[in-house]
Amino acid sequence: MIGPMSKRVLVGLMLVVLVAGFLLAGALWRDYQCFLSQTIQTDQERVLFDVPRGTSLRTLARRLREQGLIERPIYFIAMVYLRGDQGRIKAGEYAFTRDMTPPRLLEWLTSGRVVEYNLTLVEGWTFRQALAAIDSHEVFAGGPRLADLSDAEIMARLGRPEAHPEGLFFPDTYRFTRQTSALDLLRRALARMETILAEEWEQRAPNLPITTPYEALILASIIEKETAMADERPRIAGVFTRRLQRGMRLQTDPTVIYGLGERYDGNIRRADLREATPYNTYVIPGLPPTPIALVGREAIHAALHPEEGEELYFVARGDGRHVFSRTLEEHNQAVRRYILSRNDE
Repeated sequence: MIGPMSKRVLVGLMLVVLVAGFLLAGALWRDYQCFLSQTIQTDQERVLFDVPRGTSLRTLARRLREQGLIERPIYFIAMVYLRGDQGRIKAGEYAFTRDMTPPRLLEWLTSGRVVEYNLTLVEGWTFRQALAAIDSHEVFAGGPRLADLSDAEIMARLGRPEAHPEGLFFPDTYRFTRQTSALDLLRRALARMETILAEEWEQRAPNLPITTPYEALILASIIEKETAMADERPRIAGVFTRRLQRGMRLQTDPTVIYGLGERYDGNIRRADLREATPYNTYVIPGLPPTPIALVGREAIHAALHPEEGEELYFVARGDGRHVFSRTLEEHNQAVRRYILSRNDE
């Protein structure tokens, strides 16, 4: 049996344990509250932190500690559970700033406010120039290079094994996260072009000499390469449309240049104009077999809404604009004035 003295000692011990427990709990709570108010301890203004898909809460807390974003991983885990956010943290890359506290970090991680990057594909670029821009972007650099794949391999991976890639990707500024693959970006550009081309084809002018959306894309790519002036595109489209309707060759230099490929050194020679390539519109009738560049919406619209008139020729003035002519005689005069005289200087 326990005597009166032993009972008093036991009760005293229990009171000591309870008081110690309360004091410890209070100290831990104060420490936890201090943890909640601590900002990121770093000299950097902005810290990038990646949360791979499938990361456990314990691993996340440990990595936050390793990168100096929090001091007590166990407190971070407790905070997540106390707030009921254990199933709401989203994978992705986040940008944290020095003024952020652990609750703010958690708010960011559950909001999905991941870092986004930009990449612009430019009108007039060739497909290979677009691939080079993608491969050199910081998100994709160091990974598998698209430029190392053949055109056929890329199109097969995009689900278009029968398609030639030139001109099929819409030039635009694309926003994406670090989890995006280079092929994902190309897939978006391909889908965007298909949508825009279908929309423009649906609203096309009547009695055009082109019969398919793809032919419209080919013609639009030539217009894209001929001029960067928005007001000239419908006028140039009108010239090409009338030439096609009359069975005249297009005789446009950008197609010759495209056909020369890497052999083009900045000059077109007479021999180049006579060389029978599939893209030499001085030799072949009608359109070349594929587009020759990335095409913007304005060029597609111009190809499908050519300006009416009688002009059948144009020549570059040297300042980005063109001189248009109705007859070959007028055109030859313009060539002598703007091309031959420039070559004589």
